[in-house]
Amino acid sequence: MDPMDDERDTSATFEDLELRPELLAALSALGYEEPTPIQQEAIPPLVEGRDLLGQAATGTGKTAAFALPVLQQLTAHRRDKAPVALVLLPTRELAVQVSEAFHRYGKDLGARVLPVYGGAPIVRQLRSLESGVDVVVATPGRALDLLNRGSLQLGDVVTVVLDEADEMLDMGFAEDLEAILAQTPETRQTVLFSATMPRRLDSLARRHLRDPVRISIAREKTAAGEAPRVRQTAYVVPRAAKPAALGRILDIEAPTAAIVFCRTREEVDSLTETLNGRGYRAEALHGGMSQEQRDRVMGRLRGGTADLLVATDVAARGLDIDQLTHVVNYDVPSAPESYVHRIGRVGRAGREGVAITLAEPREHRMLKTIERVAGSPISVQTVPTVADLRARRLDLTRGALRETLLDGDLDGFRVVVESLADEFDLMEVALAAVKLAHEAGGAAEDDAEIPQVTFRPDSGTGPRTGGRDGGGPPRRSAGGPAARLFVGLGREAGVRPGDLVGAITGETGLTGRDIGAIEIHQRFALVEVPEPAADEVISALKATMIKGRKATVRRDKA
Repeated sequence: MDPMDDERDTSATFEDLELRPELLAALSALGYEEPTPIQQEAIPPLVEGRDLLGQAATGTGKTAAFALPVLQQLTAHRRDKAPVALVLLPTRELAVQVSEAFHRYGKDLGARVLPVYGGAPIVRQLRSLESGVDVVVATPGRALDLLNRGSLQLGDVVTVVLDEADEMLDMGFAEDLEAILAQTPETRQTVLFSATMPRRLDSLARRHLRDPVRISIAREKTAAGEAPRVRQTAYVVPRAAKPAALGRILDIEAPTAAIVFCRTREEVDSLTETLNGRGYRAEALHGGMSQEQRDRVMGRLRGGTADLLVATDVAARGLDIDQLTHVVNYDVPSAPESYVHRIGRVGRAGREGVAITLAEPREHRMLKTIERVAGSPISVQTVPTVADLRARRLDLTRGALRETLLDGDLDGFRVVVESLADEFDLMEVALAAVKLAHEAGGAAEDDAEIPQVTFRPDSGTGPRTGGRDGGGPPRRSAGGPAARLFVGLGREAGVRPGDLVGAITGETGLTGRDIGAIEIHQRFALVEVPEPAADEVISALKATMIKGRKATVRRDKA
């Protein structure tokens, strides 16, 4: 594309995309002035009815990119009962967000949009389907449930959208997606959006998309068009020092709101308690919590009564928090794609976001792999020292005092200063006032130095591959090769990753860190364990109960 094309694209408007008046009015009322790059590229071919395969990170405007074409083709104030569009996505939170977007854009068309997800009363969803809907926005599990009940009819569907498709595969929804797509007309338009393109996803696209338009949109750049708005930093920290190091880094960074990602729910609970002990307002979010508890936590974060969310990847999927300034990886993610998804949550709407990773000395190669996949450098630093922390706290005190001086309205305190000036030098009075203000900031003294370490240059550690996208032979990020085990129970038996981790760690000498990628299918599961421990794990799992049932366990033949 030549520079003239670039200039023409950046000046495009929604009117140029020839959207119907009702949509233009809704967009104008919402304050949207011009389409984002992904909307410019995706809307015209989608309105023409083409299939589309789009690679786009969170925050690029992809919801409107598929919602507006669906609404463009919708009959206004339609009365038929069966839906004409189906949007499938991985989580309840994302279903609610996308559904609300459809409502906002399609208000003047009388669009009937139904979010369908687990954890909500199914009776209400059944009633809405019976009354008639135009667009169903669903998680795969609940959509399949309604299909099996005969309540969701997909015979009239014109467009199917798979949003965050890589996340759906990671969560084990591959079989559900196949079953749902089999119930839709072969003539349908299929749209697939994903932040990453693992091999399994490419295979899904080849089976279900016909001659698709392919687009790839990077995260937005700064106004100068140079660097991403996410500052990416890694701190090299010994494992035992991670809680103290995280607290100190957060003290230095002073985030408005942050998500700290942990690997396990036990780590989430432990770290939340530690951070609250340091004076932070931290909330835990993991799969062991009810939907009501999750909603309460998110309400506190969005309402400003909490500033840190400590979460597992699965629990945080689909969350969109406007005031989020920092994302912290408490561990280096084993899958580079997870890192891409995490940092996509910050650096939006012109604000700089910050991505922080705590890396152990042996994790150099994993970090380099993430840099290559993410396509941007990660600055490696050592943990701030006690001196750094004290200097930062003094900076904050200086800033607070300067704001107070600029605000004025200090006459009520003049009598105090004048009376003390008769006895002490004015400089001494000011120093005492600064000391009181500094100590009133509530920051506890932190005199413990954290060991300064660097990466091990000749570490044999490599990134874990052959993970949830199923590609390649299994390898471990530490400790040599892995064995992939077949477990003869899956989603049908209610098995979740945590059940397998618990069964293995409870019956063997392995810890959660030793267990690799886990895939949960409808009737079976695959789990990676260190090769030297494979036979022990097989024997232990055969002798124990998983979800109250005995399971066939063997090495995977694939």
